[in-house]
Amino acid sequence: MSAPPEETARPQPQVAQETEFFWASGRDGRLRFQHCTACQAPIHPPQPICRHCRSHATEVRKVSGRATLIGFTLNHRFPFPGLPTPFVVAQVAIEEDPRVRLTTNIVDCPPEDLRIGMRLEVVFEEAGETWLPLFRPTAEQPPPAPLPPDDPAPERIRDHLRTPRSTGRKFEERAVISGAGASRLGRRLMVPPLELTVEACEKAVADAGLALDDIDGLSTYPGGGAYGGFAEGGVTALESALGLRPVWHNGAGETFGPGGSVVAAMLAVAGGLARHVLCFRTVWEATYAELIRQGRIRLPRPAGPEGWFKPFGAVSPAMMLAMNAQRHMHRYGSTRETLGWIALNQRAGAALHPDAIYRDPLTMDDYLSARTITTPFGLYDCDVPCDGATAVVVSAADTVTDLPTPPVRIEAVGTQIVERPEWDQATLTHEPQVLGQAAHLWTRTELRPADVDVALLYDGFTFNCLSWLEALGFCRIGEARDFLDGGKNIARDGVIPLNPHGGQLSHGRTHGMGLLHEAVLQLRGEAGARQVAGARTAVVSSGGLTPGGVLLLRTDG
Repeated sequence: MSAPPEETARPQPQVAQETEFFWASGRDGRLRFQHCTACQAPIHPPQPICRHCRSHATEVRKVSGRATLIGFTLNHRFPFPGLPTPFVVAQVAIEEDPRVRLTTNIVDCPPEDLRIGMRLEVVFEEAGETWLPLFRPTAEQPPPAPLPPDDPAPERIRDHLRTPRSTGRKFEERAVISGAGASRLGRRLMVPPLELTVEACEKAVADAGLALDDIDGLSTYPGGGAYGGFAEGGVTALESALGLRPVWHNGAGETFGPGGSVVAAMLAVAGGLARHVLCFRTVWEATYAELIRQGRIRLPRPAGPEGWFKPFGAVSPAMMLAMNAQRHMHRYGSTRETLGWIALNQRAGAALHPDAIYRDPLTMDDYLSARTITTPFGLYDCDVPCDGATAVVVSAADTVTDLPTPPVRIEAVGTQIVERPEWDQATLTHEPQVLGQAAHLWTRTELRPADVDVALLYDGFTFNCLSWLEALGFCRIGEARDFLDGGKNIARDGVIPLNPHGGQLSHGRTHGMGLLHEAVLQLRGEAGARQVAGARTAVVSSGGLTPGGVLLLRTDG
């Protein structure tokens, strides 16, 4: 049989020395994993040490190839070579140790017949010089198996927290947010991204009552690199444009989004390395996509998907998070309407924001009837790509006594990683890298969820918000369905006003920094028609999957 045309062939995974055994398992039809010879635990993805007992003694062993279906999504939106849309991306837990999960595809079964808990067996598909482990239902189907337990369980995250070691003054008290600014915001502005960055930074510095020459630090996420429409070039690009000569700078893609760049800036000013750090975040993905469509930006042909899920068509975070949303529905009874109340709330807030991308009214019927992206997500579960930049100035607390606007103080940060960092090995029923960070926040303050006046929670998808609401304690784990029902609790005059500017779902995907900008405006009382009455304390999250992190802000007013 001749090979399929290149444009329709499924790409091969990238193979490294330590992963070659896995991708070659299909030669004899037997699935293999690295195992620890001390505690017998399978280790996946392969590592030079066992994460369970820290032994370095490992070997490769065959396993049965049987597994349990623990999550799946039917992708309608994201095409992938060799997989006609729609196609199923699934996660399975292996029989020998359900702590080990594989992202894969299900074959020989109509999507409508799939059920969580189905028993599966491996089959291999040859892709060039590799063999992809796919799964199909076994001939005999006993009663569905329950979801494997998370380690740690969402309800037991606090057992793993590292509490503050010092009883002295917190580093948070040494830093404030002294200024904030945002550039133009639009779908396809067709302007260079650095132009937007400079616009936001100039506004933030002026808002702080400073001059550009007062700035002695720069901090950003994700920094320089091949980030396409998700960055402007990082610290190097901005310093070259402004000529600031900073004494300290930071650009990192492994922190919790733009919130991580702010925490890094706080540490710099708390340690006396800088006095005024400019933190910035730019996205221009709408223009970037248009330039690709016009042929004005040409992408290099990729050598092949990386990671453990892209070879199976899981090319978007939407697919990975959709499976967590599905499992939350399976375990706790949340529904599409539960997520819908978040989308409707964001749209109602955006209607009061003159710069929001989507301002037209949205009904539950509109939400439920919108086109499917990847089940259970529809169009309005996903944030809106746009062009825009946001910046804040983090200043040493002892420098702001004579600035024109009251500073916003940072009460606490939540940053601890508790779960596995790999997306498909982490928490099943919530967005990964949210539960630990949220719980960590409350170890660094005497304030509690009831003290928070407004929540600016990351909403790349509706389910992000649901995860943060439960993780932060605005409702208990598994109780979001009742808490969100009707949308009253998250309205501007509700128990915890949520994203009153429209969030990323309707205001625009500013990758978390827009949430921080809105928090500053709310705490200053400068949010206009969308102002939350009496807002003095705000919680702001960013990231999740990346991993995540959270800030608790307050004002002295």
